[in-house]
Amino acid sequence: MPPILQRLQQATKMSRRKILLLVLGCSTISLLIHQGAQLSWYPKLFPLSCPPLKESPPLRAKHTAVAFLKTHKTAGTTVQNILFRFAERHNLTVALPHPSCEHQFCYPRNFSAHFVHPATRPPHVLASHLRFDRAELERLMPAGTVYITILREPAAMFESLFSYYNQYCPAFRRVPNASLEAFLRAPEAYYRPGEHFAMFAHNTLAYDLGGDNERSPRDDAAYLAGLIRQVEEVFSLVMIAEYFDESLVLLRRLLAWDLDDVLYAKLNARAATSRLATIPAALARARQRLLRRCFGDEPVLRPAAQIRTKQLQPWQPSRKVDIMGYDLPAGGAGPATEACLKLAMPEVQYSNYLLRKQKRRGGVRARPEPVLDNPPPRPIRALPRSSQGS
Repeated sequence: MPPILQRLQQATKMSRRKILLLVLGCSTISLLIHQGAQLSWYPKLFPLSCPPLKESPPLRAKHTAVAFLKTHKTAGTTVQNILFRFAERHNLTVALPHPSCEHQFCYPRNFSAHFVHPATRPPHVLASHLRFDRAELERLMPAGTVYITILREPAAMFESLFSYYNQYCPAFRRVPNASLEAFLRAPEAYYRPGEHFAMFAHNTLAYDLGGDNERSPRDDAAYLAGLIRQVEEVFSLVMIAEYFDESLVLLRRLLAWDLDDVLYAKLNARAATSRLATIPAALARARQRLLRRCFGDEPVLRPAAQIRTKQLQPWQPSRKVDIMGYDLPAGGAGPATEACLKLAMPEVQYSNYLLRKQKRRGGVRARPEPVLDNPPPRPIRALPRSSQGS
């Protein structure tokens, strides 16, 4: 055989060997990658490998002691519903307001442990409206409680406050024709410091957080800086209404909860403004499955008069404001329907339901003691020297 042909045959054999080795090598690597989760030595073989595609929260026990400062008109009711359902599923006690406080903890007065119904103490979870008082909450809640709250872009929040509390806030009632534009042109003509519910017309978030809503950042920047530092010190998570779904992802990681624990039904403008590209696909898919199971599709907002299910009819603050709500499809029954009912249940009905349930669980209890008279709300007038800004 000519030398050239011999060299060609040898080159062909070597190429086949290389191809075979390459195929075997690729197959082995593929097998290791797919089986890596079961092989304890996998990370040692591939220390520079990419993290798994499916992100999982750390394996730790769920955190069950949570205090949520429910601020006004910030999508806080949706967060409250999530916390109520989590507490009910895990048989946790929810702090609920004393009967004389209605469905809030005697807001706008400074929070006191006396405002909590005796049948709901000691609690694991707190999520109803209150004015923040750190010392009183720490006296009520167990050690290790995680504190969270939610804020909203102030202009959008104020527009919602003006509409919702138009018949409650004296400053809003004075405005001719309930015109928001007229109020914004000359707010000082209608606002009177110290009036009942005056805080809804001036720095509501500062007031809810326990601050002095009359202190202007233009005149006293150090006070505002100190209040912000106090908030950062107390709250492990400050959710943002405009980034609601992203905030839920952070909440889930903070509390080591399951995905199902943070699902919700409401579809509103605040939730819809979230940057969908940043929301994990698993959360979006799980929420869509839940909505289809309960509502057939997206929940449809309806006026209260059109909602057949009494437990889902939202409270109406006045005849001039029509608060919308959700209803379930006709013909449903069973545990799945009950779970869907809780998903869309308004705050007042859910609070009353939980109070009845916790009373039955605790057996016969003494009648609630009358709430002691409390002095008028006392805002934070001075901050500790360590909190003063330069």
